[in-house]
Amino acid sequence: MQDPNRYVKNGYLHEEYRLFHLKDNLGDEKEYHYHEFNKAVIFISGKVDYLIEGTTYPLRPWDILLISDHTLHKALIDTSEDYERIILYISPYFADKNGTEKTSLMKCFRKAESDGFYLLRLGQESRNKVKNILYDLEHEMDSEKFGSDILARNAVLQLLICLNRAVIDGEMDKTQVSVFYDPKIAAVITYINENLDKDMSVDALASRCYISKYHFMRKFKDITGYTVHGYILQKRLMYASDLIKNGVPASRAASMSGFKDYSTFQRAFKKVFGISPSKILSK
Repeated sequence: MQDPNRYVKNGYLHEEYRLFHLKDNLGDEKEYHYHEFNKAVIFISGKVDYLIEGTTYPLRPWDILLISDHTLHKALIDTSEDYERIILYISPYFADKNGTEKTSLMKCFRKAESDGFYLLRLGQESRNKVKNILYDLEHEMDSEKFGSDILARNAVLQLLICLNRAVIDGEMDKTQVSVFYDPKIAAVITYINENLDKDMSVDALASRCYISKYHFMRKFKDITGYTVHGYILQKRLMYASDLIKNGVPASRAASMSGFKDYSTFQRAFKKVFGISPSKILSK
């Protein structure tokens, strides 16, 4: 079985949000990774394809990727050109605290996750709004003037509202974007993520594609970069971690995530997260 440690948790967020404006040709996102927070990638320039959950997104300037927590992804970067991007890490607590019953600021990320489509290609009007907000945000984050922290915080909220409005208005339209994926494998990935508590043998998953077991396994690995067993294990552990953080007892979280044996779950959990399930709340 493929080692799930290969899919590393990348980056930590101890603040409510964090902004990076980067320009380099290092190609430093070669491995699949995930975060325990939401991440918006605003692509400015370069030659980059982004792989997210088995789908490849060739990027155009000012494309925006809405990558929800625990989503496996990596960038394929042509290092012959500088890759410029703005990355915003957003804590779910920040979004919850500043949202309302009527307005969920994470709506755009959750829609991307539920639809299995993560790219937002803005129209000219929305793009200009995003550019102006980002300019103000970077300016205030670099400023030491009175109230700059409040203005920066407000700019983050404006950006989230702008992105959500664009998604609600239909600007996240997969029919208008060229992406590369295998519909059969994409359907299996969706099925896995929606049924983590169920038994999922490779034979049963292959039968959903109407192809042989070994052809399915090779195809899954070629398209996604990881084995079927490795992918399922990682997703189950991520789901169990979320359940425990939300107050579900570890043994119950293991069962709800599809683990039949708690000791197996405990060993796998500690190997991936570096801590036993019972200790995660005190981490």
